[in-house]
Amino acid sequence: MSVQLVIAEKPSVARSIAAVIGAAEKQNGYWQGGGYLVSWCIGHLVSFAEAGQYDEKYCKWRYEDLPILPQPWQFIVPDEKKQQFEIVRSLLNRPDVDSVTAATDAGREGELIFRFVYQMVGCTKPVKRLWISSMEDAAIREGFANLRPDSDYDALYQSALCRAKADWLVGINATRLFSVLYHKTLTVGRVQTPTLKMLVDRDAKILRFQKEKYYTVSIQSGSLKADSERISDAETANSLKEKCTSAVAVCTSVKREKKTEQPPKLYDLTTLQREANRLFGFTAKQTLDYAQQLYEKKLLTYPRTDSQYLTEDMGQTAQHLVSDLLGLLPFAQGLALTAEVGRVLNSKKVSDHHAIIPTAEFVKQGFAGLAESECKLMNLVCSKLLCAVAIPHEYETVTAVFSCAGNEFAAKGKTVLVPGWKEIDQRFRSTLKADGEEETETLNTLPELTEGQSYSVVSDISEHFTSPPKAYTEDTLLSAMERAGAEDMPKNAERKGLGTPATRAAILEKLVQMGFVQRKGKQLVPTKDGINLAVVLPESLTSPALTAEWENRLTEIAKGSADPDEFMAEIETQVRQLVRAYSCISADKQNLFQSKRVIIGKCPRCSENVYEGKKNFYCGNRSCQFVMWKNDRFFEQRKKAFTPKIAAALLKDGKAKVKGLYSEKTGKIYDATVLLADTGGKYVNYRVERKG
Repeated sequence: MSVQLVIAEKPSVARSIAAVIGAAEKQNGYWQGGGYLVSWCIGHLVSFAEAGQYDEKYCKWRYEDLPILPQPWQFIVPDEKKQQFEIVRSLLNRPDVDSVTAATDAGREGELIFRFVYQMVGCTKPVKRLWISSMEDAAIREGFANLRPDSDYDALYQSALCRAKADWLVGINATRLFSVLYHKTLTVGRVQTPTLKMLVDRDAKILRFQKEKYYTVSIQSGSLKADSERISDAETANSLKEKCTSAVAVCTSVKREKKTEQPPKLYDLTTLQREANRLFGFTAKQTLDYAQQLYEKKLLTYPRTDSQYLTEDMGQTAQHLVSDLLGLLPFAQGLALTAEVGRVLNSKKVSDHHAIIPTAEFVKQGFAGLAESECKLMNLVCSKLLCAVAIPHEYETVTAVFSCAGNEFAAKGKTVLVPGWKEIDQRFRSTLKADGEEETETLNTLPELTEGQSYSVVSDISEHFTSPPKAYTEDTLLSAMERAGAEDMPKNAERKGLGTPATRAAILEKLVQMGFVQRKGKQLVPTKDGINLAVVLPESLTSPALTAEWENRLTEIAKGSADPDEFMAEIETQVRQLVRAYSCISADKQNLFQSKRVIIGKCPRCSENVYEGKKNFYCGNRSCQFVMWKNDRFFEQRKKAFTPKIAAALLKDGKAKVKGLYSEKTGKIYDATVLLADTGGKYVNYRVERKG
């Protein structure tokens, strides 16, 4: 009897799918039952081989070995994943398995994960694709009823493969090239480097900013207050104030305008990450992680989406969701909402996945058992859905101009006519603890005014300063990454911007982790190394516009309208040109990234300087192996910190007087002289010279 093999991306997802399709029997590394076998990858089971696997010479980083251009590409299964890979391999090769279902995440990366495994095994059995936007039972059942041939996703796979290869080629070659030139590991990436450049450019603008003082004069009559334009010098401002003191102001014009603010769109991943950063201070990665957990718990739809709409067949679903949420959400109690669901439906604007919304499962379960961070995110997504289907917000603005002492003064007011969606938004925001510094809008209602009316006024003067550009936060940087290069792109470009909604969070984390960017509160600020790196790299690697152009090409490849081979040939040419252009740099530039190293003493083996590192004291001569580790067992057993002072004495005299050593045998503390016993090999030994 033949069975169908289903391969998911993670164990938790495989468990959910197995439960729905009746594969209830747990085996080692898979589930079985109901004519199905359900197994899983652990993220990427198969990866690109490291450079050293193509040729041993690549294990060392040398300029003369660049560029590294694999031909053909080789793949590996990382050691920690071999066991699961072997399970999947044996299932794919089982004679009773006649068809395979790819159930990895329904996106570019998920497609790559499945295809790499399928190809590495050398499998040729027919493959169908499960493509779902929610982990709910009903969505899984519907997905299995509508499986598509995996060949429908060939172009998506080509796009994923090109992205992965381009990242490998640019990353490996540019990182090695600039690390060798500057004698420090400088990680360069196709998307992370232009992102760093945006942060560095903003930082430079802030540093160059010169604040300027200016003044405004205001006139007041009762509750009515009107202001002059900016005045640059104090003398002019003072003289105007004098003229207006106890003068008469005449209202020369009153302009009223009715305005409408449309409801917001639903969340895609980037807008969700931006608002969660602004309101809760979550990093982009935290938001993605929480959303992924909620997706796997079946409470939220697929998070890695770039669409802010639902498909047209989802009208009923959305309608039911909205009415159920009104009863479930504390801030929506007693809210009169006529849902205009049509506004969020547009199948043309949904490519792989629709916008992020709560699921019917969430309506059943509510917030029970969720962590505080998950509750915050669910509330955010729910309130956005309610706002998106509410009626527009309508208000009236009033601008009144007054003439006084030959000068013009303006007063502005605003009155809400129909609160609309903003009422829901304000209700939701009032439930937030002061996580975010959200500016609440102040409404200024002007008294009844008529043209020609005159007022006796008092005047006042106030001093102001122009303010510098603001440092990026994750919210504003994600927005800038999304728009990067947009002005240089053709109007009909498929995708503008740096990275994709699914990859941006990881890029920001990597920049922080590598020490090129630091978080200061909510701000992201480049470090000295980050600034230097962005300055020394060529425009081809730092330009957001060029990288945004690559992203657009990758999207075209996914749609089948661009040639993957052509794209890869261009990337290889770029890498070759880069290596040719940077064969050497001046000596003073080579020291740009060298931090001031603290010399501890001379090496007992080669007489070069020994420096203090984070975890050790090491010889500055690269070919000499001498190193003393700070966490050496000799000192740890004796409960003594291995300080630079002890290290310096050992290097100078071969021995150091050390107080307060602990004896494991007696449990007592004693003082002794520690001797350095260098073996000449990988490790250094120490001995205690007892007194007496």
